[in-house]
Amino acid sequence: MYFGSHKLSKKWGLHVEAQLRRNEIITKPQQLLLRTGINYHFSNKLFVTAGYCYVITHPYGEFPSKTIFPENRIWEQAQLKNQIGKLEMINRFRLEQRFVNSPVIKDSGFVNGPAVYTDRFRLLNRFSIPFKGKEIQDRSFYISVYDEVFINFGHNLGKNIFDQNRAYIALGYKIPKIGRIEIGYLNQLIFKSDGIKVENNHTLQIGLSSTIDLYRKKE
Repeated sequence: MYFGSHKLSKKWGLHVEAQLRRNEIITKPQQLLLRTGINYHFSNKLFVTAGYCYVITHPYGEFPSKTIFPENRIWEQAQLKNQIGKLEMINRFRLEQRFVNSPVIKDSGFVNGPAVYTDRFRLLNRFSIPFKGKEIQDRSFYISVYDEVFINFGHNLGKNIFDQNRAYIALGYKIPKIGRIEIGYLNQLIFKSDGIKVENNHTLQIGLSSTIDLYRKKE
């Protein structure tokens, strides 16, 4: 995964993100996610974002879809960062307006159906702590954990309002002048829309987060 938060000026910035997800270690495709947006920074602690996301999903898991299908999203979020002693805390609130072309049966096979609109709310709480020092600085090793809850609301709900939960633990390193790299374990618990099936995915996750500014700061 690559997450980029690149300032274009003191207040404005660009969010760029790409996630390549593979199934059965790396032998089969699972998903490709591309997300972009515009950030506005109120302070060093608080910024908001609005943008667009494209996802293509392949059949995978215990309950695979009948064929490959796309999804388009509009998304908005607010992210708050605080430092409490050695503990770095991030709270993220995200809204998604989703247009999913789920597979439907046609003639003798399955094809992408018309886009179905749904709303989803996501709440992430993340905590990180360095192995040495009072805070995460350049060349710091640290440990990070987070939990993210996904809640469906609005029109076209299935049997479940609760969509999924993601729990994560990782080892991280802060690369000077670039950002952070992490490798860790993600547990994804998905409650299917039929209200019956539950899927539990175990994931090895590798991610690079970059905060390189794209403008020249005044001395």
